[in-house]
Amino acid sequence: MKKSDGKKIKDKIAVFISGRGSNLRSIIKYSNKKKSSYKVELVISNKKNAKGLLLAKKKAIKNCSIDFTESKKLTDIVLNLLKKNHIKLVCLAGFMKILPVYFIKSFKGKIINIHPSLLPKYKGLNTHKRVINNSEKFTGCTVHFVNKFLDSGKIIIQKKVRIKKDDNPKSIEKKVLKIEHKIYPQAICEVLSTL
Repeated sequence: MKKSDGKKIKDKIAVFISGRGSNLRSIIKYSNKKKSSYKVELVISNKKNAKGLLLAKKKAIKNCSIDFTESKKLTDIVLNLLKKNHIKLVCLAGFMKILPVYFIKSFKGKIINIHPSLLPKYKGLNTHKRVINNSEKFTGCTVHFVNKFLDSGKIIIQKKVRIKKDDNPKSIEKKVLKIEHKIYPQAICEVLSTL
């Protein structure tokens, strides 16, 4: 969509977080580029003290903490917030709660997540430790659509990294985060171009 002065109007997205917001930071950074098709309009955390909320405040992005994953009433509040702010896409970035099925259905095909493994391998938690225990030669990250099954939605983008002999869960986490920060903004633009 374009404004009358010829400038492209960016799609509004919401980012859901639980922690420090390192992916949120890269998503915001990319949103400021000319080629970006989105703007981070809203940041929601299920934890009051998530460091990522401070980042959102610093960047003057609307933000709040609501642990809506347990309650239909709170889920409705979040859905209304998304509607009110004209959110086109919800991006889970280190959001450590499983979304209610009711919420997923209400925003079907418009919720994406980033996971630190090459799905369908290593769904769930402690992925880097499990990758090492199984002597894998590669790992990576996956951006995928969210459905009602854990880490099982359609894959959008995957990128892999090589595991070296001296790698440990911490060093793998660093490597994988680096590529997460690159591919998540790309995936967001790709998905928005189809909505």
